[in-house]
Amino acid sequence: MTLLEQVQADATAALKAGDRGRAGALRLIVSELQKADKDASGEPLEVLQRERKRRLESAQAYRDADRADLAETEEHEAGLIEAYLPDQLPDEELHAIVGDAVAESGASSQRDMGRVMSLVMPQVKGRADGRRVSAAVQELLKP
Repeated sequence: MTLLEQVQADATAALKAGDRGRAGALRLIVSELQKADKDASGEPLEVLQRERKRRLESAQAYRDADRADLAETEEHEAGLIEAYLPDQLPDEELHAIVGDAVAESGASSQRDMGRVMSLVMPQVKGRADGRRVSAAVQELLKP
């Protein structure tokens, strides 16, 4: 069963169970997955990561505007999306991958960060947020 089929099945199950909020959120995810599939504009995991990031950014904007009710809705949807993403890499494993990439690339300063990131990101695809990777690379490249 593909990721799209799984989300569709879960949306249908939520609707049958009377959970309209969950069903609505899952249908939005299905829509984005179908759009990406049709346009060939990204892998399903990339779509889910993008949608999760959008929800979290929206939640922060709502919190900044003192709209906790809307922020909670966005965070709930981000949590639903997160359930379909692979488990995140533990910090130790991420630091090991970054360390190997730094050694492989011969990076020695912040200017080499792009080279290291280009080696790390394909290895951690879907299992580590870009901000976490960036922070780990910066930490290892500190003078």
